[in-house]
Amino acid sequence: MTALEPEIKTLIIETLGLEDMTPEDIGNDDLLFGEGLGLDSVDALELGLALQKRYGITLEAETRNMRKHFATVASLAAFVASHRDA
Repeated sequence: MTALEPEIKTLIIETLGLEDMTPEDIGNDDLLFGEGLGLDSVDALELGLALQKRYGITLEAETRNMRKHFATVASLAAFVASHRDA
């Protein structure tokens, strides 16, 4: 687990207003969309904006493997870390 994962879990909860959840309720490898956490495309847009604001990363529609990057908290943390180090 990286230090980013708990931060991203908190960001997801705060950004999407998931008031009945805690970071501990979200597993690092739980799917965020579909049958996992149940997020949808609108949630993805809101989360993307929050990530840009918090971490100063740039997300573009053409970014390769965007669905893969947003699949789980762990993959999202790895994506953010790679862009922060770039």
